[in-house]
Amino acid sequence: MSPLDTSLEPYEVWFLTGSQNLYGEDTLRQVAEQSQAIVGMLESAGLPVRIAWKPTLTDAGSIRTAALEANADPRVIGVIAWMHTFSPAKMWISGLDALRKPLLHLHTQINVALPWGEIDFDFMNLNQAAHGDREFGYIATRLDVPRKTVVGHVSAPEVIGQIESWQRACAGRAAIQDLRIARFGDNMRNVAVTEGDKTEAELQFGVSVNSWGVNDLVAVVDAQPDDAVDKLVAEYEELYDVAPELRRGGGRHESLRYGARQELGLLQFMEEGGFGAFTTNFEDLGGLRQLPGLAVQRLMSHGYGFGAEGDWKTAMLVRAAKVMGAGLPGGASLMEDYTYHLVPGEEKILGAHMLEICPSLTTRKPSLEIHPLGIGDREDPVRLVFDTDPGPGVVVAMSDMRDRFRLTANIVDVVPPDAPLPHLPVARAVWQPQPDLATSAAAWLTAGAAHHTVLSTAIGADVVTDFAEMAGVELLLIDSATTLRAFQREVRWNAAYYRLASKL
Repeated sequence: MSPLDTSLEPYEVWFLTGSQNLYGEDTLRQVAEQSQAIVGMLESAGLPVRIAWKPTLTDAGSIRTAALEANADPRVIGVIAWMHTFSPAKMWISGLDALRKPLLHLHTQINVALPWGEIDFDFMNLNQAAHGDREFGYIATRLDVPRKTVVGHVSAPEVIGQIESWQRACAGRAAIQDLRIARFGDNMRNVAVTEGDKTEAELQFGVSVNSWGVNDLVAVVDAQPDDAVDKLVAEYEELYDVAPELRRGGGRHESLRYGARQELGLLQFMEEGGFGAFTTNFEDLGGLRQLPGLAVQRLMSHGYGFGAEGDWKTAMLVRAAKVMGAGLPGGASLMEDYTYHLVPGEEKILGAHMLEICPSLTTRKPSLEIHPLGIGDREDPVRLVFDTDPGPGVVVAMSDMRDRFRLTANIVDVVPPDAPLPHLPVARAVWQPQPDLATSAAAWLTAGAAHHTVLSTAIGADVVTDFAEMAGVELLLIDSATTLRAFQREVRWNAAYYRLASKL
């Protein structure tokens, strides 16, 4: 199948250097040389998104032009600004006010160590980012410009790590700005948290969410040619441990063929409509013979976002997580907290869903099985079954709080199940939430966070934090430092802040 692009290669970040004409051509030549050297060091560090150096900015007109050009270029997903010398901040007012791309303020200098015995006043005029960046920081704060500030020399791994996290968050933001989500059917009946304001989402995130009749999909599924189904079934048998009853000659081989037909139909529908994410609903299956399981898992593994039961917010987050984690080990998937292991000192969460967990969460060979499903009133569906690989992860959910969207994130440690799960015929993950199950669950409930989540084992809290900041969305983070009392205060303070800010 043709995957949906999650590569970061098409993107670039612009590097803008601030100075002024006061210092003369010789100093400006050195500024240009040194800012290009900084870009060279960043490029050699292996950052995932290309950094494009731009000529030094020395007046308000060139700064505004650079901002408008960055806004207009779809390849540009963010801007890095560095005040190499002293760039008077009033020159930046118009440009920063016009800038619509995420901003990173890099507070650095060309030298790691000062050449103490060689320092003269020419050196001081050239190397004055220590206070030039303070001027820039003032005006950015005065204008209330969202930004990430990174401090340190670009040879430091922690500086590179912060810039990489920001780049990945920029890519996630860019991926949802023109994202089209197809909802097959509507929301699961009587469920609250999966609802949301789609108009506000398009305004804030750029994502377009609309519904299509399930039988529009059914027509495409039923029209898939047999030779394409044959080819895809052969791929399944190569990639997965296929249950004997599903193989050629097996008593339920036709069920596997129908699962392949669903995948081909979904893919065609998504490609022809330009969709990057979708939702299904087991209460509205129309003429589908199975609730899509294998097809959904496979499309997610190829970069598509997905949300169950009409949950378009989670579909959007899965797509963003796929892009933000591009090229990193691990994966991202729809997830749901299902049940707890409450043995004192061993508390953990067993997460799963009916069928739709993405195989990007495992490096082992999944098994392809067929089992009954007690809901949906359709034929038994095929699905991939596996355990998620152990390692660090983050669980993220989005809720519509009426006056704003809220992201809630919990840092977790994915662990192996305590024992095999031979009677649980779905893909699953087991994790220990930070700081502990009782605190994390109480905080999650306090936040009003959703039960559908995205589990990512590729990105961490730093990327999620940067994404929330540049998307202008509230983030409540539950990590090893969380206490319930402080978290409750943060929720109350946030409520006051966002209600006040909305009236400004």
